[in-house]
Amino acid sequence: MLYDIRLELHYDYEGFVHGDRHLVRVAPASIPGVQRVIASSISFDPKPDTETNFVDFFGNLVTTISYAHYHDSLNVRLTARVGVEDDHPPADFSPDLAGLQRELSTLWTLDANSPHHFLATSPRIAFSRPITDYARQSVRRTTSVRAAAMDFCLSIHRDFKYEQDSTDVNTSPLDAFHLKKGVCQDFAHVMIAGLRGVGIPAAYVSGFLRTIPPKGKARLEGADAMHAWVRVWCGIHDGWLEFDPTNAMLAGADHITIGHGRDYADISPIVGVLRTSGGHDAKQSVDVIRVE
Repeated sequence: MLYDIRLELHYDYEGFVHGDRHLVRVAPASIPGVQRVIASSISFDPKPDTETNFVDFFGNLVTTISYAHYHDSLNVRLTARVGVEDDHPPADFSPDLAGLQRELSTLWTLDANSPHHFLATSPRIAFSRPITDYARQSVRRTTSVRAAAMDFCLSIHRDFKYEQDSTDVNTSPLDAFHLKKGVCQDFAHVMIAGLRGVGIPAAYVSGFLRTIPPKGKARLEGADAMHAWVRVWCGIHDGWLEFDPTNAMLAGADHITIGHGRDYADISPIVGVLRTSGGHDAKQSVDVIRVE
């Protein structure tokens, strides 16, 4: 599958800001066997006084920008063309939970892809008994780690309601769990918290999702969205597989990955500091267009 992606993040500040510095993670990455970035470009308005690029520990592309002068808005624009492999998932050869623990004990690597980084708590994900007990039900109903992950993915989709504005970016997994509603970030965090609680490595994935309009309806500009789903280590044979609890499915050819981390804090689109008085309004627009 070949896609053209356009993203715009726009911020209007109540007062003038200055001295701001930001880390921007919106550019998709080339992932061998998964997706290939053919072209990608990020632009900023106003133009930053300094701009640099680097790759973080988990392999995510990061652009750093800073401003010394005063400004009252910030616009971030991404354009990219990405090819995504349309592979069918392999057969389930993952072990049961006890077998997974034995396989983990044989792994000594601590490189960026090591499952050991995704077993413990992280800045936005703490262990909680209610979520762990909820995930344990999926383990009891299944005979393999991959089956348990899919069962848990389907359980979240069944038991939680997708409702915009019911949570915010700082809502904890436990709060979302008690509300039984939220958005893709909340569903991903709940799934990760539960899987880690029972001893299954899980990571947060940020990216784009192509949406298909109802039959007979025109596609709306900007109607696609930034999205979040979950990366689960299913053992030495199956490796990392990705699950989308918002849509009750394995991630597929309509999912375009920006990157992954332990939770949202590692791969948030933009984070930074600035000097100002007052708040700000933020708008996001995403277009994911399949190239025929």
